[in-house]
Amino acid sequence: MKFKPLLDRWKTAAAPARTAKEYAVRLPLDDAARLEALATLFAGQSIEEMVTDLLGAALDELEAAMPYEKGPKVISRDDHGDPVYEDIGLTPRFVELTRKCKKVLETAGKSQH
Repeated sequence: MKFKPLLDRWKTAAAPARTAKEYAVRLPLDDAARLEALATLFAGQSIEEMVTDLLGAALDELEAAMPYEKGPKVISRDDHGDPVYEDIGLTPRFVELTRKCKKVLETAGKSQH
């Protein structure tokens, strides 16, 4: 999620589903002050919702910033017939690990009901 749509959603929409697992963090003073300022600007949002949304947006940006690393294997051809090589960088490993971790978290959430 990009930051502009996030600001728009904070003005209007409800929060998405949450995990059963909680993550506790201690923020640097400047970040905490900015978070408190955002909570004042968007009074309908809890600080927890804002931290969750900001972290999600940051993770999206981080994943998008992971560089493509050309592997030796051709996985397809583009519109011009040129080979498209597999990505052997961080992105495919991150995506696979994310998928596995999501399954674990979903299972843990179901067992707590």
